[in-house]
This record gives sequence, C-alpha cells and structure tokens, in this order.
Amino acid sequence: MSLVTTKWLKDNLNKVKIIDSSWHMPQTKRNGFEEYKKQHIQNTIFFDIDKNSKQNTDLPHMLTDKNSWENIVSEMGINNEDKIIIYDNSDVISSCRCWYNFIYFGHNPNLVHVLDGGLKKWISENNPITNNLTEIKKSNYIANEKKQLVKNKAEIDKNISKKEFIVIDARSKDRFEGKVTEPRKGLRSGSIKNSFCLPYSDLINPDRTFVNNDKILEKFKSIKCDLNKNLTFSCGSGITASVLALAYSLIDNKYNPTIYDGSWSEYGKF
Repeated sequence: MSLVTTKWLKDNLNKVKIIDSSWHMPQTKRNGFEEYKKQHIQNTIFFDIDKNSKQNTDLPHMLTDKNSWENIVSEMGINNEDKIIIYDNSDVISSCRCWYNFIYFGHNPNLVHVLDGGLKKWISENNPITNNLTEIKKSNYIANEKKQLVKNKAEIDKNISKKEFIVIDARSKDRFEGKVTEPRKGLRSGSIKNSFCLPYSDLINPDRTFVNNDKILEKFKSIKCDLNKNLTFSCGSGITASVLALAYSLIDNKYNPTIYDGSWSEYGKF
C-alpha cells in the first residue's frame, strides 16, 4: 500500500525516514520550509520541491537529473534500503509528488509511503510535534532512473492519434474545459485533445485523507475511459497529477505511476 495511517507512523516513528514535502501555491504566500521549522513530526527531514526540481528550465517542478537526485537524497541522509514516509501540510497534496520522484529514481515502491491526512491529521489527533531540526548524517544514495515513468510533449502529441495510453487530467473541470483563466501567466485555457478529467479533489476527504478504494474505483470508472490501457496523469505543473497516480496505485498495485512532467504549464503555452 502507498499510504500509511497516523497510528501506524506513531507506532513506527523510529523505524523509518520521515520527509516533510510541503509546498504551497504562490498566491497563498505560505512558505513550506518556514512552517517546517516551526513545527514538524520528530526526526523529519524537509524536501523542497522547487529547489529539488530541474533548475535550468522555465517549467515548474520538472524532474531533475540522476546525479542531482543522488546528491539531493544523499544530503538528506537517506539510504537505498530505507523505508520512507512522506507527509505535507499543503492545500494540494505535494507529498504525492515527492512519492513519485522517489519511485521514478528507482527507490523500491514498497518502501515509499505517504502519510494519509498529512500533518493536519497528525496534529488534530494531538500527536507530538517539535521545532527541533533533525540531525542528518550524509549517505551515499544511488539512483536508478525509470525513464518509462515520465512522458514528454512529443509523446503526448503522438499519442493523440496513436492512442497508446490514456491521459487523465487532475485539474478542476472548469480549468479542463477552458471555462476559467489558468492561474499561471502565459497559458491558454483548455486541455490536451482526447484527454479525460478527474479532479484530484474528488479523491480527497475534508480531513485530507484519501477516499476509500471503492470510491476511488467508482471515480475512475465515472470518467468512462479505458482503464485497461496504460494511464498517464497530467495537471497544471505535475503536483496534483501525482495525487491521481497514487490513488490509482491503491486500486491497482501493479500500476507504475506515469506522469506527463510538463503538464499544462508546458502544453498550454501560447
């Protein structure tokens, strides 16, 4: 399972590496790292999605290269055999993007999990938090890049006629249907031809936990796409696409999460 409960984490705090990957939309004017420094779960390491993405591009949150990833994770003190629990304190579920990054770079999927409900649920249950920064001992992490788990624009364009995989968009229906202006400047409204829409928020409860597996399956079936084909997820910038990928992994444990990394930030450029 890609998720763990707050109870499970509380019982296994000293047996795992814990990551806070909180990221907030720019308009919220919230800073994930500053919030982390004020309160986090004991022994947690912070993962900065912006800083740990590809830097020499104007597209947000693009996957970095293998060498950079190895340096990033080594500086976090994480080893290849570590069991990792990722959480966030975000309005969007940025922990899922961190989960996807680790799987893309070859960490055993059975060792990478997201905390269901994140920090909000942890605190609501009066579980302990701290502002003590975690002492890190640098490791020597070795990545094994799984390039088949990412799609680029050329592959997305080719697939419009070839129809070799299904593209599912995690944005809201109004954004998908082009009824509202995109929040990022320089992007037209609309969606990729022949793609489907399943807003990530349809799979999340008010307490930021995922809906149950029966509901997830129901939601995927409701968009009336061929679930027997390979699925690729897209969104605005690759964050909430990962929410759909994780959700689908809960109902198909053989699914390898596949993301169109550029998402609408690339495809929707004027």
